[in-house]
Amino acid sequence: MTTLRLILGDQLNAQHSWFQEVRPDVTYVLMEVRQETDAVRHHLQKVVAFFAAMRSFAERLRQQGHRVVYLTLDDPQNQQTFPGNLQALLRAHQATRLEWMLPDEWRVDQQLQEFAASLEIETEAVDSEHFFEPRETLATLFRGKKTYLMESFYRKMRQKHQILLDAGKPVGGKWNYDQDNRQRYDGAVPLPEPLHFHRDVSELVQLLHEQGVVTMGHLADHDLMWPTTREQALQALEAFVQERLPFFGTYQDALTEAGPFLFHSLLSFALNVKLLHPREVVEAAVQAWEQRPDVISLAQVEGFVRQILGWREFMRGVYWAQMPEYRSMNFLEHDRPLPAWFWTGDTKMRCLQQAITQSLQHAYAHHIQRLMVTGNFALLAGIDPDAVDAWYLGIYVDALEWVEVTNTRGMSQFADGGLVATKPYVASANYLNRMGDHCTRCPYDPKLKTGPRACPFNALYWDFFDRHRARLQRNPRIGMTYRTWDRMAPEAQQQLLQQASWIRDHLEAL
Repeated sequence: MTTLRLILGDQLNAQHSWFQEVRPDVTYVLMEVRQETDAVRHHLQKVVAFFAAMRSFAERLRQQGHRVVYLTLDDPQNQQTFPGNLQALLRAHQATRLEWMLPDEWRVDQQLQEFAASLEIETEAVDSEHFFEPRETLATLFRGKKTYLMESFYRKMRQKHQILLDAGKPVGGKWNYDQDNRQRYDGAVPLPEPLHFHRDVSELVQLLHEQGVVTMGHLADHDLMWPTTREQALQALEAFVQERLPFFGTYQDALTEAGPFLFHSLLSFALNVKLLHPREVVEAAVQAWEQRPDVISLAQVEGFVRQILGWREFMRGVYWAQMPEYRSMNFLEHDRPLPAWFWTGDTKMRCLQQAITQSLQHAYAHHIQRLMVTGNFALLAGIDPDAVDAWYLGIYVDALEWVEVTNTRGMSQFADGGLVATKPYVASANYLNRMGDHCTRCPYDPKLKTGPRACPFNALYWDFFDRHRARLQRNPRIGMTYRTWDRMAPEAQQQLLQQASWIRDHLEAL
């Protein structure tokens, strides 16, 4: 009697109950497949990091005494899909049972369900034991609602899981300390060096090259910085709470050329492949604050807890409540192609040049670079959400569909019409100039609205609201924008619309 247990590349949870007992009748299966490497054009560091983490996890299981089958990408027996490989392995091992952890991607979830239904042996899907909440929590909580409010979800999660509470009330008397955060970075606080794990992945880079896997981005000296083992992930967590959490919230929205990582945690890859559990991450941050309240303010730790317990869990809930329809939503009917410089960084707009170049170098950008620089531009320019989705899903090391598509369609591109975001997250050059230092090095002037040196964000901003007035003008959160637009002289309005029209027709030249 043999049971095969499938472990996907983002299910490297060493704490899962599966692994607490070594069973001679159980064989664990991990596989590198073209089905996943070729789903979109991925960043080189992303594919390499996944494969490196998977291989390390398989070796860990072997050392613990578990039976493991690992199919490398170049294995002659590799059929390059989950069902194809599983079918062959079930026969080879004469398995009488197949088990798998619930996938976090709808496509793979459906594929495995359909495959299991075709089998005549016992099958079972088990929970990944990773998230705070089951898939269905958000859908149940907001049943019958037209919009999902993250803040109300977050407060319920704080109460349910007893985090940052004092006698059932929020510690400090408030749920949200955003007003204390989100400052421009001025260099007064030195930026800490990120923890770099220096893993030589030359072998994996060569494997991808030999197998013809098409990637993007760079990996300097084949030296991978991201944690790919449980032990490295724990080191990264400790480094964050000790060195960067004290200023995390203060500068979480800052845009600067002083450094690509600022005070962000850099834990999202380790979290999303499940090397870390979100509960232990939250508890480590809260404990650090409790031990050093003179160094770490409540505003810093609350802002971080909100990202993990609030936003991360919220987005996963939205995904499972709305898929598969969600990934095709296009409320604003945008259809322009993504400019070619999104793949190279070769644009004169300094903020976009920096965000894209950094992404190509590190497979990383923080949330404001994604939302208010690249995402903001794509939304203002009218880029097709399908193209935006593919770019975000491919370029970032932490990008998995459950978190990427909800952030892109819902938060960044307003493609769901306001189910997630209460308004489109768009901004003119004024915001970018206020939050960062890019404008001082840009050939475009953030204060000019029209003319050859005017920042493209300015005309595109007003053109966006004019084009979508029928859809947006009744939104109570943006009424002031339309009142300001209506007070402009007709000549000024026309100049802005003409400027925007030229920009949208010449995106490649910006």
